[in-house]
Amino acid sequence: MSFDTLAPHYPWLEFVLAGEKLQRCRKAFLHHVPRAEHILLLGEGHGRSLVECRRRFEGARITCLDASKHMLFQAQRLLAKSGLESDRVEFINADALGWGLPIKTYDLIITQFFLDCFRPDQLETLIARIATSATQNSHWLVADFQIPRTGWKRIRSRFIVCAMYLFFRMITRLPARVITPPDLFLKHAGFKLSQRVESEWGLLRSDWWER
Repeated sequence: MSFDTLAPHYPWLEFVLAGEKLQRCRKAFLHHVPRAEHILLLGEGHGRSLVECRRRFEGARITCLDASKHMLFQAQRLLAKSGLESDRVEFINADALGWGLPIKTYDLIITQFFLDCFRPDQLETLIARIATSATQNSHWLVADFQIPRTGWKRIRSRFIVCAMYLFFRMITRLPARVITPPDLFLKHAGFKLSQRVESEWGLLRSDWWER
């Protein structure tokens, strides 16, 4: 899986296809988290969550990890363009499944439109590994796509999600073929759902999980 080819075009693609809808999901609970000293951003992409975190938690140390070096470049460029310093931000070009996560370090974990990239077996392993890097009283913010259970909303969402997966599998060699809800894996890792907001007729959701 590589987003290098897509990286230079992702910002305008997101704007054309979704406007500010995805960004609203990313920011849904960020200002509700009371504090954060060590933040882990996984699969950050082009840096919009990074910018918001840098503004919200000025003194926090941020680890920004992405498997695409070109996406990391986009994130660094957006941070500089936003007039924000990168001295407390560590950029890591690595696969989240293989990177050696530090133990009990992060009090805020953020995975925005990232967990849907993985197969069920990969997702179970990934969430368990990430959870070991979380502190005792940590927060985990998740934003992602979903498919409602019934009705026309389910039909609409399935059509959009199928088209999305087809596109990303062709361009990035995405391993996932369908969305795997992470809820059960997060619960097994010791997290409880604090709040959830759904939008775009059930297609999008933002979660705030706490340990």
